[in-house]
Amino acid sequence: MSTEWSGTFSTGVEWQDRHHKELFKRINALLDAMNAGMGKEEVLRLFKFLDEYFVLHFDAEEKAMYETDYPAALAHVAEHKGFIAEIAKLEDECRRTGMSTALVIKTQGKVVDWLLSHIAKSDKALGAHILKKTGLRNRVE
Repeated sequence: MSTEWSGTFSTGVEWQDRHHKELFKRINALLDAMNAGMGKEEVLRLFKFLDEYFVLHFDAEEKAMYETDYPAALAHVAEHKGFIAEIAKLEDECRRTGMSTALVIKTQGKVVDWLLSHIAKSDKALGAHILKKTGLRNRVE
């Protein structure tokens, strides 16, 4: 079962949607690997990707928030920090106890929840704000 990108998740901000699509691609790779019994290996690749994604994507969003005086910036940044902390705990658990099927499932659940809650709600609100403040046209894919 994959988590498909749809207009429901689109913010209309090209760079933001491009980053989100890559996250969808990576979580789908994990779901496919789990179905093939290879989830443990894919979670390690996902952790590496997320470490890079946090820097690239969250920095870009946070820069846009401050440049456009986003009123919910502090709350949004707190969500980013919370997700980073959750993933760091999972990575630490992996280092301490080794990769397990339970950890694969827990990681998959955290990332899918992020996709469905943060992107579909918080990032859509941010995207609407960016579009309004920059005068860009809303572009839904």
